[in-house]
Amino acid sequence: MALPHVLLGLLQLSPMTGYDLKKHLDTSISHLWSADKAQVYRTLASLVDDGLANVKVVRGHNFPDRQEHHITDKGREVLREWLLGPNEKQAVREPFLIRVFNAGLLEPEELEALFTVRLRSLEGEIAEFNAEREALGDAAARAGDRRSFLMAATLEASIVKLEAELKWIKSTIKQLKNLPV
Repeated sequence: MALPHVLLGLLQLSPMTGYDLKKHLDTSISHLWSADKAQVYRTLASLVDDGLANVKVVRGHNFPDRQEHHITDKGREVLREWLLGPNEKQAVREPFLIRVFNAGLLEPEELEALFTVRLRSLEGEIAEFNAEREALGDAAARAGDRRSFLMAATLEASIVKLEAELKWIKSTIKQLKNLPV
């Protein structure tokens, strides 16, 4: 039941439309979670049906009406219970590592290319997150509140994980060069 909790967490920040929620998923928490548009709207409908959120129509002047979703008291309680509850076992999906696991049939140049492509991708992600961290770092420090600190801490955790994978890839590329063909 993770996406409902993700959306409730965002709604506790402020009321949002489905579009706003999708935008937050694609930007401010993309390092933590992703969902497609259909998943967001289906989950929002479920939250409303379950009484965890409600919808208020905001009349538009010279633009269409907006359907803003607001977290309810029941929604806040469900979010709080989830936050305080036990950690769920995380499903592991590592598409790159599955490729590596099955890559024994590749030629040495192909194998090196497989790792090099991932290396370049990681370097790009790390650069993006570092830029985000720099921008957020100043804002989080100025805000001086727990929420801003924790948001910045999740970004830092993502950077550390990516840097660890990058280190592993560089080490593996070196080791591959010493293996017999």
